[in-house]
Amino acid sequence: MQLTKKEQDMLDGKMGAGTQLAMKILVAVGESFDAPYMVPVTRTHVALSNQEADLWFAEKLVNLGAKCAVPPTVNPSFHLEQFKEITTISPMDEEIVKRTHAAYTKLGAIMTYDCTPYLEHNVPRFGEVISFSESSATPFVNSVYGARSNREAAQSALCSAITGVTPYYGYLLDENRKGEVLVRVEADLNSDFDYQMLGYVVPKFTGFKIPVFTGIHNPSKEALMNLGAQLNTGGNVAIYHIVGFTPEAPTAEAAFHGEVPKEEVVITNKDLEQMREDLTDAGGKIDFALFGCPHLTIHQITKVAEIVEGNKLAVPLFIMCSASTRNLATQMGLRETIEKAGGHLMADTCMDQPSWHFLYGKKGVTDSPKCAYYTKRRDMQFVIASLEDSVKAALKGEI
Repeated sequence: MQLTKKEQDMLDGKMGAGTQLAMKILVAVGESFDAPYMVPVTRTHVALSNQEADLWFAEKLVNLGAKCAVPPTVNPSFHLEQFKEITTISPMDEEIVKRTHAAYTKLGAIMTYDCTPYLEHNVPRFGEVISFSESSATPFVNSVYGARSNREAAQSALCSAITGVTPYYGYLLDENRKGEVLVRVEADLNSDFDYQMLGYVVPKFTGFKIPVFTGIHNPSKEALMNLGAQLNTGGNVAIYHIVGFTPEAPTAEAAFHGEVPKEEVVITNKDLEQMREDLTDAGGKIDFALFGCPHLTIHQITKVAEIVEGNKLAVPLFIMCSASTRNLATQMGLRETIEKAGGHLMADTCMDQPSWHFLYGKKGVTDSPKCAYYTKRRDMQFVIASLEDSVKAALKGEI
């Protein structure tokens, strides 16, 4: 790779051992993808995980004296005091949480603990070169904003945060952002939940190719968030285009860079229904309800509050959201309404954390296939339904 003098100084260790390690990793990534050189990044997001390998890497960089040149926002952890109110936390898990927080703080990260930084705190502009990890974040920033990020690992994004650069390859290049398959949506997209199913089913037909959607009209930000999260979970798809809506697809011709699409797929109501049947556990009695993968927005939390207001939940209901959204819900009285019904608004956390051990082996309901996908490793089963139907199920204790 061709490096600038500053980049070569980083690689040679002239700017510290921590920066040197980060640059070594980025050069290795760049060489593996035949990147000709590095380019500066202006934003970063790191999918912090509280897992031992993540902590080992972060502490290694701290011990080598690294500091972030482009401070990243970070993915969810779990708020110890919130969870101690409803369960016990093992000493090992508590130690990992505290050490992870300390390590990323010393590195200079912005401790947002939120998987939807693209909605607040870290919103890029069109064409901005950034380095984002997190499976819902990368599709949103690439597709909805037209920013440019590869599908980074937590470690590569952190290395970019430290060095301020990333290898020039992949979705940073115009030619790699063009559509590869035309997806005609003939299904009725009547709710944000329908976009969950659409995102998960499309890769079954298209694989990892970049889809260009027609038949989608004025989706909400929650719908777009759901679509990207499920495309990336179900099929490793980090960018999509919606004709007449997303900035790189004013027309189908523009989305395909003037080429005629070589493949075409049609998605019907039957496809969405079949996808849900394939993903969901059978109905019946449930033990809990869990939402917020990705983190729920204030609009979604308002819907939950409207359904449970004046009622009592038959099973515990947990909503994961950002701390700023929780604060807003508190100010609006939504948190009080949900808590009076027996629910919990949990900030800064994710279902892929060991804090949910008290739900292991149990059956829940959720609106997110991504949530169900990640929790299988933790022996949690889910019925998948719309947000509204899931909340109503929590009121009855069955679906």
